[in-house]
Amino acid sequence: MNTKLIPNFGYLFEEKLIEEVQNVGISKSFKEHTIIIEIGDYIKSMPLLLSGAIKILREDENGEELVLYYLEKGDTCAMTLSCCMGQTKSKIRAVAETDVELIMLPKEKMTAWLSKYTSWQSFILQSYHNRVEELLTAVDTIAFLKMDERIFKYLKDKAMVNQNDHLTVTHKEISEDLHTSRVVVSRLLKKLENERKIKLFRNSIHVLEL
Repeated sequence: MNTKLIPNFGYLFEEKLIEEVQNVGISKSFKEHTIIIEIGDYIKSMPLLLSGAIKILREDENGEELVLYYLEKGDTCAMTLSCCMGQTKSKIRAVAETDVELIMLPKEKMTAWLSKYTSWQSFILQSYHNRVEELLTAVDTIAFLKMDERIFKYLKDKAMVNQNDHLTVTHKEISEDLHTSRVVVSRLLKKLENERKIKLFRNSIHVLEL
């Protein structure tokens, strides 16, 4: 029995559903920075996140990445359900932001449980709602925030999902995640430091305002 399933999902799911998850789910773990789902993959299972955080990214035709949102423990990726049900290829890349523990559920059960368990139906609908809200936030961030504001929001989001306001992150990584140049990132990080919102160290950043 996975000891982290009930603390994270026991309050959401009926006892019978928890039992089914235990019976058919496959426990997996991934180290930090490991690719969990790749763009173009056919997805045959859906993850329930037990610990850690996952970064969800899109990629343009030139291979440039953009962070859309993060998944935390107690979450799932509703996009994987869409791909499973539609038998389409993944349009996102999922990368372990920290060390991650998951339970992978077979796609056959995902659809069957929608009519069998009201708690599963509610969980999936809420997951879709949460992801749509996060996508809208990502669009608003790109469209309406200045780049220094985007960088600061990125750092705060990263600190929250890592549960640590001291981030081990390079200027290059930030530039790749936000689809901008490293020179721009370095300049604006210095601006944020001068505004006393962050403190810069070599290959790490302390977020002072959360």
